[in-house]
Amino acid sequence: MSSKPARSGRRPRPSQAREFSAGGVVLRDGEIVAIVPTRRAADGSRVLALPKGHVDPGETPIEAAVREVREETGILAELVCELGESRYWYRRDGRTIGKAVTFFLFNYLSGDTADHDDEVEEVRWIPLAEAQAALSHDAEREMVALAVAYLDKDR
Repeated sequence: MSSKPARSGRRPRPSQAREFSAGGVVLRDGEIVAIVPTRRAADGSRVLALPKGHVDPGETPIEAAVREVREETGILAELVCELGESRYWYRRDGRTIGKAVTFFLFNYLSGDTADHDDEVEEVRWIPLAEAQAALSHDAEREMVALAVAYLDKDR
């Protein structure tokens, strides 16, 4: 009788990477700010997105969202509330990455959209209703819908 442990025949699963980001839906007079990142979609098309980015070590998601909005759009914004979190998986360099993005609702305070960083090709204001269809990613359209619902409950 062998003293070796039984093997299931399954390979151990390599650890999957996880990423945490934060971003914002920034409102100004019935419009939201959207970005066209310099990085294209997998099919090469331009992407219309909400400003968002990685939460740096020692930073809260709110701090990251405020920073990313400022860096990617040139805008200073005031927190209204947390909208929600989107979770998805994507592949990079043959690895599966689990990503969670916490989104916040902000009101525009000041700033110039021309003052964005070099990760962004274009910043534009678009009507809130248009954003629900125009943004490239389902999860971000859902965050705009949550912003609309939040605003509607206060009317």
